[in-house]
Amino acid sequence: MNPTETPRRPGCPELRRPDLDSLFTVNPDGSRNAIHPADVHGRFQRRKHLLWLVLVVVYLAMPWVTLGGKPAILIDIASRHFHLFGRTFNAQDFWLAFFYLSGLGFALFVVAALFGRLWCGYACPQTVFLEGVFRRIERLIEGPPAARRKLDASGPTPQKVLRRGAKLLVFLAIAFVVAHSFLGYFMPVREILQAVTSPPTQHMTAFLFVSAFTLILFVNFTWFREQTCVVVCPYGRLQGVLYDPDTIVVGYDNKRGEPRGHDGNEVGGDCVDCFRCVAVCPTGIDIRNGTQMECVGCANCIDACDDVMTKLGRPTGLVRYDSGNGFLGNARRFFRPRVALYSVLLVMGISAFALAASSRQAFESNLLRAAGAPARFADGMVHNMFVLHLVNKLPYKARFTVAGRGPEGAVYEIAQPEVELDSLADWRIVVQVKVPEAALHKGEQAQLAITARADGIEPIEQLATATILGPTQAR
Repeated sequence: MNPTETPRRPGCPELRRPDLDSLFTVNPDGSRNAIHPADVHGRFQRRKHLLWLVLVVVYLAMPWVTLGGKPAILIDIASRHFHLFGRTFNAQDFWLAFFYLSGLGFALFVVAALFGRLWCGYACPQTVFLEGVFRRIERLIEGPPAARRKLDASGPTPQKVLRRGAKLLVFLAIAFVVAHSFLGYFMPVREILQAVTSPPTQHMTAFLFVSAFTLILFVNFTWFREQTCVVVCPYGRLQGVLYDPDTIVVGYDNKRGEPRGHDGNEVGGDCVDCFRCVAVCPTGIDIRNGTQMECVGCANCIDACDDVMTKLGRPTGLVRYDSGNGFLGNARRFFRPRVALYSVLLVMGISAFALAASSRQAFESNLLRAAGAPARFADGMVHNMFVLHLVNKLPYKARFTVAGRGPEGAVYEIAQPEVELDSLADWRIVVQVKVPEAALHKGEQAQLAITARADGIEPIEQLATATILGPTQAR
């Protein structure tokens, strides 16, 4: 008998073992194999549960947090306004998102190269809500894993209908709350509260978004679950090009564990083949088969194995966080070329975003020729009609004053020389420029000095220019 195979007791069904050739979440006949991870306790579980609590609170509370009277994070697509930790942006600033998102992407690359799927196991919203919220509620309603599997196999008994019905209602309510919280990142919460208490027809886009997202969350956390990580998420498949022999991963110490024994009296490795590491895995893999794409680095198997080793009086760490070189007994390098490359790209992305965001103008002023109003010549003067477009990009209300400059002899008629604008509001002001024909030279420009004043800041000045057309073009 192969030493890695567990002997089957007479009368017991054969135990299916995860392998490297098929997904354990799919049965040989193509049906779904529901995963019910066993409960596990240990040092990594305590850390994760505390972190998950913090992350859930932050996620739900962030739309309500304000800085300087503005939401801490708001991506108002309908109004094309964006707020990020006290800074305000409009659609013209969207190019900054490239540097921001690329910086976040390379941050994940650095973390993955150093510590594997640390993000997936500890901070990914899929893991946080599935393992930290939905599975815990499922256990409260349906009982431990054995009871849940028994419930799966049973027919539509009153107990099953009651328990499953109660679970589905609670899951639907949580999905509804999470969907509205997510909408709070794209729509001010005060408007959401108003929309919830109003007929759906008054906020149809928000209603359809919340309905669709609630359904997606409900199906995901009720049925699809680990398949999101195994089948849908591209980050897990990206790990193959980010890992190297020095990357920290969850792994099994073959040198110490093999050959596997079946009780404490047999001579062999420290692994007693208790199957506990498989029973607690949320994606249904056997970590003893090596690093696999399905592994999310959650450390459930580490705590489970440590618990068994402690009970047997053997050293812990048979399954542990270590690198490929570490499991072979070699030294691990922390700094290496790929980490250096990812770190440089990360710093470049963050620096470019910080520099661009800090140097962006406090307001926009564009002087444009009025549509359908060509230059005209009268009484020895050249008349040009312009429209000044102002956009207040400050996070608070500001007062703008407009005054004309040059060329020599120019007369400015400004329809509204002073205007007050709320944050991210815009305004258009008609400006007529009259220049003596004799004093006008080719290519001369009208110049408008725009000064913004707001409480608590020094006056900010910009110059808006536009070319003045001469009498030749007018005629």
